Amino acid sequence: MSRRPDPTRRSEQSRQAIVSAAVDLCVEIGYAATTIEAIAARAGVGKQTIYRWWPSKAAVLLEHMTRVRETQIGFPDTGDLRVDLLAQTSAVQGLFASDTGAVWRGLLIAALSDDVAADGVRTLLQAAVVEAKGRLATAQKTGELRADVDLDMVVEIIYGPLYHAWLLTGRPLPEAYMEEVLSSVFDGLRP
Repeated sequence: MSRRPDPTRRSEQSRQAIVSAAVDLCVEIGYAATTIEAIAARAGVGKQTIYRWWPSKAAVLLEHMTRVRETQIGFPDTGDLRVDLLAQTSAVQGLFASDTGAVWRGLLIAALSDDVAADGVRTLLQAAVVEAKGRLATAQKTGELRADVDLDMVVEIIYGPLYHAWLLTGRPLPEAYMEEVLSSVFDGLRP
């Protein structure tokens, strides 16, 4: 007796193939040159299969970024704020230097003119800011951080240099970049 194929399994395989194809193309040829047609051809599916799950290439790539955020980026709480900030910002710096960095850069640029990209980027960034502010609030309660600092501003002070250097200068960042940034600002944040 032969078994009927499981359409759920096949759909998940197609879904994974589509996301992988979109990421690979974005890394190889850039966000702007990546098209739904190219993603479909690389994944071995029809365009209608892609549009069944996502409204655009931005939505496909945002799914990848959401998975990355859920599995690779987190905010530790060892009880030492500076150690935790260094670990988390170094992880972000490493992500920027990886293939996923090319995807994120493309989405950030697309967010300027694409509502789907803008909403997705905003959602991912807001989740990251909430997580960072949660760790900073804990540091305020334990006396590691001045009680009067604006946590939104602290997040901008810490992550601004990383985004600036990565997006605007295009220069390779040394491994110790975030350690230097934190050293430059940390004394002003202490009580």
